[in-house]
This record gives sequence, C-alpha cells and structure tokens, in this order.
Amino acid sequence: MKNPVLWVVLIGISIALIQQGLPVRSQGESQSDNKQMDNITIRQGETLFLSCSQGDFVTHTAWLNRSSILYAGEDKWSVDPRVSLVTLSQEEFTIKIEDVDVTDEGQYICAVQTSSRPRTTSVHIIVQVPPKIVNLSRDLVVNEGSNVTLMCLANGKPEPAIVWRMKSPSDDSLSSDSEVLDIPFISRYRAGVYECTAANDIAVDTQTVELTVNYAPSVSDGRDVGVTLGQRGVLQCEADAVPEADFEWYRDDRRIFNGLDGIEIEAAGALSRLTFFNVSEADYGNYTCVAINKLGSANTSFVLYEIIEPTSSTLLQVLEMTSSDLEQTPLQNDLWEGPGAVQDGNSGTSTVFNPFCLLIAILQLLLKF
Repeated sequence: MKNPVLWVVLIGISIALIQQGLPVRSQGESQSDNKQMDNITIRQGETLFLSCSQGDFVTHTAWLNRSSILYAGEDKWSVDPRVSLVTLSQEEFTIKIEDVDVTDEGQYICAVQTSSRPRTTSVHIIVQVPPKIVNLSRDLVVNEGSNVTLMCLANGKPEPAIVWRMKSPSDDSLSSDSEVLDIPFISRYRAGVYECTAANDIAVDTQTVELTVNYAPSVSDGRDVGVTLGQRGVLQCEADAVPEADFEWYRDDRRIFNGLDGIEIEAAGALSRLTFFNVSEADYGNYTCVAINKLGSANTSFVLYEIIEPTSSTLLQVLEMTSSDLEQTPLQNDLWEGPGAVQDGNSGTSTVFNPFCLLIAILQLLLKF
C-alpha cells in the first residue's frame, strides 16, 4: 500500500472493528496481530511515554487514541501541543504526552503495517488525580443549643476518603468518616476549628472551618473588699460570654457612670473594674456588677467595707493596757539570770516580765482594732 494517508484511514477502520470484536482481514486475507499491553497508571500532571516495537519490514506506523490519529510516522496529526515524537526507528516508535489530565485517560493503539499484514498494540491509560476539596461549609456563628451540620465534598481518582475531626481544641471523640459532620444541640465547649481531610493513594487535601458558639454571660462570685478611708479601692467583675459582655455597675439601684464622684470604670475583655481613688465614708456599701450581651445577662454583688488602721495614740493605749494587765512569771534562779531579774530574799526566786508574753498580748489587742 503506497499511500500512507489511505493506510492510516484503513488502520483506523480496522481498529474500530477490532474494538467491536469483529474479524479484521488485511492483504491476502490474513488476520492481523493484536496485542494488549498491561494498563499504565499515571498521575495527573506527569508525562506519559507511549512506546511500541517496530520489527523488520515495517512500511507504515501510527499512534492513535480513542478518537483521533496522534502520529503517522513522523507526521503529527494531533493539534495538541502536549503531544510530541520521541523516537522513530526500525526498532521503536515512541511518543509522549506532557501534563497528563483526566481527559487523556482511555485506550491508545500503536498500528504497524509490515510487508505482510498489519499489527496493533493497545494499552489502556489510567490517570490518577490527587484529592481536592471543592465544597466546604463556611465559617459559622451559631447560638448555644442549635443543631449544626458541616459539609465537605472532594474530587479525586481514586475517590478520596473524607474524615472530619475537631482540631482546636483537640477532641478525638468528635469526628466523622463521611462528608457530613452533625453536631446536635451544640454547647459552648464544641466551639473551635474543625478540619476536613480528603485522602486517596495519591495525596491529601485538608481545609478547616471555624465554628463560633454564642452564649449568655455568666459571672464569677463577687469578692468583698475592705479599704481604709482615703485609700484606693478596686472592685473587679469577671464574665464569661460570647460575644463579649458589656458591663454596668450599680450602687443599690442607682447606676454608676464613669468619672462620676471620682470613680473610674474600665473594661478589658472579660474584666471590668470599678476604681475608687479616694475612698470616703459615703463610698462604703453594696455594689452590683451586671454583664450583658444579646443572649442574656448575669450579675453579682460586692460589699465595700471600712478597715480601721491603728494610730499612734491607739498603740500607746495598747501598751499601757498591756503593762497593767500582764501577769508576772516567777522563774527559778537557775533558769533565769540576767538584767531585769528581781531577787526575793525570802523565797530565793526571781520575778521577771516575760518578753514573749508581752508580744502576744500586744498582738491580741491590736487584732481587736
């Protein structure tokens, strides 16, 4: 067959017949030789090399895919720039396809025309694709007690396995081996970062979703504070809430505002401070802190009370009382000798004020004030 174009067309017809399981006859009614190679598995993005042996007395040769001729000898028929000729010799016919994609998957055939009859070699190409998450739930803000569903969809070949888990804070008890993670009646302790992982034999793809849970404030019990007149006093209120709480302070039923009567109110995140820079008699009493957000409120109470510090006159009175009330302790001469000992000529014993007892008495009287 002298015309190579006509030969390629006939080879294409023959291949179609072969694929349908029909007998193919060439010149001399002899049946063509058909060989099936093992499947070739390649990853998306790699370069595919297709090679077949030529043998002696080859007159024409071609590489074809499912629907078109790629190369006929040295002539390129494909318009795909990724396809090129590598080797064409008496022994080997090799082409390559760069940056392989899933559309390149399928059957390829090397057709060889010898002096006697055509010969075909076919091979099936399998393109593996790394997983890619294509649909993921957005970051969510929900109220405590809501039902939450997180969705993760991924493509890939082989089909990727999908796993959900709570990443931060880590909680192995909250996970799912499917595309959907259901969290019924969610609590504040389930807030955090959730991770979806899609994996197959090729690679792994991961993405995260942040889940915020809103809840009403709760406040720590108030601690009463004692302050001396004229000194600085601070009442501190702490609230746990999402979103963060706003604070209000009250004296009895009257709201207190920042800067009023020498009082400062400052808030920093979960804390609020009520500061008295110069405590007066009028400042002593009961105070209430109220924490508020859009889901509710909570409050706690404090008492600002007076501490009386001992003065110099008070200490003098204590010493006088101690001197008059302190009992003397008799000690034997052999147990106490030294300055301050008074000798009793009749009994032979010494009488002395015990310094340790004096210190204890002073401390006890000070505590009364």
